[in-house]
Amino acid sequence: MGIASNTVRRVMMGVLMGVFAGVVPASHADEGMWLLSNPPLERLKRDHGFAPSSDWLLRMQRASVDTGASGSFVSPRGLVMTNHHVASSWIHQLSTAERDLTRDGFLARTLADELPIPGAEVSVLWETQDVTDAMKKATAGKSGPDAAAAIRAAISELEKSEQARTGMQCRVTTLYGGGKYELYRFRRYTDVRLVFAPELAAASFGGDVDNFEFPRFSLDCAFIRVYENGAPVQVEHFLPWSATGAQENELIFVFGHPGSTERLLTMDDLASERDVRLPARLRSLWRLEEKLEAFSSRTAENARVAGDLLHGVANGRKAFTGELGGLHDPELMRAKWDDEAKLRQAIERDPALASHVGDSFERLAAALQEEAATFEDDAIIQRAFRGSRLFQAARTLVQLGAEWPKPSAERLSEYRESALPEVIAILEAHAPVYPEFEKMILAQGLSHLAEHFGGGRPEVLELLGGKSPVERARELVDASTLADAAYRKKLLAAGPEGLRELLESSADEPLLSLVRSLDPKLREIRARTEGGIDAVKRDVYARLADARFAAFGTTQYPDATGTLRLSYGTIKAYQQDDQQIPAFTTYRGLFERDAARDDEGFTLPKPWNDAKSKLNLDTPLNFVCTADIIGGNSGSPVVNTKGEVIGLIFDGNIHSLSWAHRYSDEKARAIAVDTRAIVEALRVVYKADSLVAELTGVK
Repeated sequence: MGIASNTVRRVMMGVLMGVFAGVVPASHADEGMWLLSNPPLERLKRDHGFAPSSDWLLRMQRASVDTGASGSFVSPRGLVMTNHHVASSWIHQLSTAERDLTRDGFLARTLADELPIPGAEVSVLWETQDVTDAMKKATAGKSGPDAAAAIRAAISELEKSEQARTGMQCRVTTLYGGGKYELYRFRRYTDVRLVFAPELAAASFGGDVDNFEFPRFSLDCAFIRVYENGAPVQVEHFLPWSATGAQENELIFVFGHPGSTERLLTMDDLASERDVRLPARLRSLWRLEEKLEAFSSRTAENARVAGDLLHGVANGRKAFTGELGGLHDPELMRAKWDDEAKLRQAIERDPALASHVGDSFERLAAALQEEAATFEDDAIIQRAFRGSRLFQAARTLVQLGAEWPKPSAERLSEYRESALPEVIAILEAHAPVYPEFEKMILAQGLSHLAEHFGGGRPEVLELLGGKSPVERARELVDASTLADAAYRKKLLAAGPEGLRELLESSADEPLLSLVRSLDPKLREIRARTEGGIDAVKRDVYARLADARFAAFGTTQYPDATGTLRLSYGTIKAYQQDDQQIPAFTTYRGLFERDAARDDEGFTLPKPWNDAKSKLNLDTPLNFVCTADIIGGNSGSPVVNTKGEVIGLIFDGNIHSLSWAHRYSDEKARAIAVDTRAIVEALRVVYKADSLVAELTGVK
């Protein structure tokens, strides 16, 4: 499947080791998604003359919030700033055909006007603790499925005991692929309310055409508020608004939750990503995007209902395409070969390391070959019904019914005691369900399974129930009661044993029956993955992490894992195709682009055109910086050395998509909304004077 043979690899590595003997892996000046428990203080002091204090870092940590992506407290009254596209699912959830908040935007002029968001959650990383020794002790002498079971049990028990001891949400995070483990303690908030969102046309000006491009002209921001005991939560740690804003070449910091990078993968793993995993994911995304576009084209209401998922699918398709392009770049792959050569040489020169690492590279290569044989089949089964709220509710209920009665350590990880409150909150939350949309999603999923595996396969025939995909989808939705939050609450109120009994007796709920027929296969895939490729990767990358630490020191950052990280860089222009791309865009450029384009995505809402004469058109709107980001950083605050917020990350340019595998600051940039643009829009376009006063302290 395109994975280099061991013979070719040994020849290439032998050549490279001779060239790079004694050389440590190179890094770019502003590279890194750093743990706040291990910040790059020496590099910052050396390169930028500034090293943040521990108090400064603690304030940044506790002012940052996890929204499912990123955000930050920007006032002492629980006001959180994030992106419109981060909050889009909530905005969509609160919208109706009669009151479309996605299209028209929303502003709460008083606290009483703020809209509660069912099922929304915001959490703050409060404390961290290194628990590597305890986790490695739990798996000592074990391998394969035994090691996977041991680590699950150890994590579950630690999370459960810490949650009981502290009253906080606790989660163990795997870092360096298993080389290190940290226990994170969170403060969790479940009363979240929408305060402000601009119109989608302003938040995402340029649409899919401008996505991952620069210059950009987007007001991709939103504000929510966190409540506790019915009142806005009072927070000690928040980011004050800068009075002066951002300046070119200024040192800046980004605090957020980057989702996933793959910079520490071996060359075999990168080849599998290039030749197996990314192409399979892209094929599924292209297919779903086509179905969503066809559905959306039928009516305006269809377009509204499908819009949020379509945007997410299109964004993922473009991101994965960029990542794949990076892996087809000979320069990037040569650099990755060089990095692996240096590590291999360091291992071979140290007998103790060579013994510790052993045949890790070969074991991983063999496991990847096994994964490649079933990866696309497994992925299609696991993701066939993406976007269906009814299917997700049915799947969660069926799995919860089976897992809840078990001891926490024996459950699937998402149903452990520490994770259970979030699972139940999502199931109990009221969210709109659109029957025609659900039928389309379920029909396309059933069709995909039938097309890929063959319509005559017994498993497919069982899922179809003797009907066509369209007829089966119609039957599943029309007969379902799962759209009713009260019904779901009734099931959950029965408790662990009662839920299982109720589910087993619910023969009149066809979606539950469909999930029950699919669940054994889903569990088989999961068991095979966790006991196979995942277990091998955990062991191999833990050993390689030990080797890196021994050879190059411990001042290295781990791959992104969705956990809070610090990135830094400068606001900096760049050269592209013989053209100098400026660091900032302005409102003047926004209106010029609006006048120059009349295609979809480039039309400003009426309130903006009405306010044009009153706006300061020289106000900076978006800017680029060299801070190291990836998907999940959306909503991250950009702060200056004073700890003041000056921007809001919302995207990266097309060159930044290869950052998933290797950082470069030649042309790649993160893109942010300038906070001066946010204030100018709030004051002039939306006349949100009280919100401006809360942000800036100036009435």
